[in-house]
Amino acid sequence: MDHFSMSFLDHIPAILRISLAFILILVAIRRKVGLGNALTAGTLVLGLSFGLGPLQILKSALLSVTHPKTLALAVIVMLILVLSHSMEVAGQMNRLLDNFRGLVRRPSLNLIVFPALIGLLPMPGGAIFSAPMVKNLGHRHLLKGDQLSYVNYWFRHIWEYWWPLYPGVLLTTTIAGLNLWSFVLALFPLTLVALMAGYRPLRGALGEYRSSAAEADRSGLRPFLAELSPVLVVVFLGLGLGILLSALTACGSFTIAKETGLVVALILAISSVWYHNRFTAARLRAVIVNPKLLGMFYMVTSILVFKGILEDSRAIEAVSRELIRWHVPLMPITMLLPFLVGGVAGITIAFVGTTFPILISLIQTMGHGHLLLAYMMLALVSGFVGV
Repeated sequence: MDHFSMSFLDHIPAILRISLAFILILVAIRRKVGLGNALTAGTLVLGLSFGLGPLQILKSALLSVTHPKTLALAVIVMLILVLSHSMEVAGQMNRLLDNFRGLVRRPSLNLIVFPALIGLLPMPGGAIFSAPMVKNLGHRHLLKGDQLSYVNYWFRHIWEYWWPLYPGVLLTTTIAGLNLWSFVLALFPLTLVALMAGYRPLRGALGEYRSSAAEADRSGLRPFLAELSPVLVVVFLGLGLGILLSALTACGSFTIAKETGLVVALILAISSVWYHNRFTAARLRAVIVNPKLLGMFYMVTSILVFKGILEDSRAIEAVSRELIRWHVPLMPITMLLPFLVGGVAGITIAFVGTTFPILISLIQTMGHGHLLLAYMMLALVSGFVGV
C-alpha cells in the first residue's frame, strides 16, 4: 500500500479497523451469505485496513490453506459428515434408536435420550431426522407442538460443549493449541448442567402417558452397541491412537497425532458402515458426491485463513496495546463477542471461527496464555448461550 494510505490508516484506532471487518462478517451472515464467503470478505477488509497489500494477503492465505493442520482439520470434519450421512442413509440411526427403546422401560427417558443419541453425530438436518421420533413419543405424553420442538432442539445439543466429533470443539482445540482430553474433561460437566436445566421445564408435563404395544418388544444390549459401534470406534480408537502416536513420535506433538488418529478411526468407522450395510455404488455416490462436503472444506479453510491474516497483519498486537491503554478488561470481551455472533449466526462454528482467533491472540498477547483453557470455556459457553 502507498505511504499516504498507510499514514491515514495509522490514525484510525486498530480496534475500529478490526471492528469494521467483524461487522462486515456479521452483516453478511445476517443476509444469508455463506460463512466461508463472509469470512473471505472480512479477511480482505482486515488485511487491507492493517496495511497488507493484495500479494501479502494472497501469500498469507496460501500458507494458511496449505498448512498441515488446516488440511487435517478440514479432512476430519468432512469425514465426520460422511460417517453421519452414511449411517443415516443406511438406516443405522433408526436401528440404533429402536434398539435403545427396547432397553429402557421409562418412556419419559426415551423421549429425552432419543434426540440426545442423534446429537452424538453432528449431521446436517439432524432436527428433521429426530423430529418424527420425538413427535411420536411426545404425543403419547400428550405434549404440545412447542414442547416437542423444545425437546427435539435442546437435548440434541447437550453434547456440543465438549463432544469431540463436533466441528466447533475440534476447531477450538486446534486453533487454540489445547489438549483435546483436557478440554473434554473441563467441559464435560456442562452436559450434566444442560441435561438438568433442560429436564426441569418438562417435569410437570410428563405425567400422562398413552402406552403402545410396540414397547413390549425388548432387545438386548448387544444389538444397541453394534449399531453404536462406528461412533465408539471414532471416539475411543481415534483418541487412543492419538495418545499412542504422540507417545511414539519423537516430537511428541499431540495435536498432529490426535488428528492422524481421528482420520484413521473415521476411515475405519466409515468402511465398517459401508461393509455391514452392503452399500451399492449408487449409495456411495450419494454420500460422497455431496456439495456440503466441499462447502465445509471451504468454511474451515476460510476460518484458518482469517486467523492467519490476523497474525500476519499484527492486528491483535495493536488492539491489545489499545485495550491495555484504555484499561478494558478481557473477560467481558471474551463473553460478549461470541454471544453476539452466536445470536446473529445461530451456529456454533460461526462464532468459534470468527471470534476465537481474535480472542486467542488477545489472551496470549495480554499475558493470559496460562488461562487459555478457562477463557475458551467461557467463550464457548457464552457463544452457545447466544445460539
